[in-house]
Amino acid sequence: MNIVLLEPEIPQNAGNISRTCAVTHTALHMIRPFGFSVEDKYLKRAGLDYWDMLDLHYYDNFQEFCEKNPGAKMWFATTKAQQVYSDVTYGADDFIVFGKESAGIPEEILMAHKEGCIRIPMFEESRSLNLSNSVAIILYEALRQQSFPDLKRFGQLHHHHW
Repeated sequence: MNIVLLEPEIPQNAGNISRTCAVTHTALHMIRPFGFSVEDKYLKRAGLDYWDMLDLHYYDNFQEFCEKNPGAKMWFATTKAQQVYSDVTYGADDFIVFGKESAGIPEEILMAHKEGCIRIPMFEESRSLNLSNSVAIILYEALRQQSFPDLKRFGQLHHHHW
């Protein structure tokens, strides 16, 4: 799987998403401009010690991202979509795109990819969920549909046996 952050603004969100991607072996693609430095202490802290496990890619703009990932199957997470994220079928190599916290994905991009727009249901009065929560919700649905490939499905207790 691939998560794409289009112009992320909040370092803690990007750090949390980085950690989620690292523990699921999901590639993270970040498209500039960012609202923070990649050396930001809040970004680094939120990602904890998982940075060396992360498959991370940077791009200067959305066009460069598209050029370097030709033919990519993309899903666009937006509050403006007509279809629900759990009603689509994800492939193992799909890209799920999320926009910046303050404005989401530009409408020109959404209009060019109408069939790939997905949403998380919320009460009508709500604006949006936190970006890192949205990534986790949709990514884990995509991974669930694929039976959580290569992910540890059973835990162990520290002092007792199941």
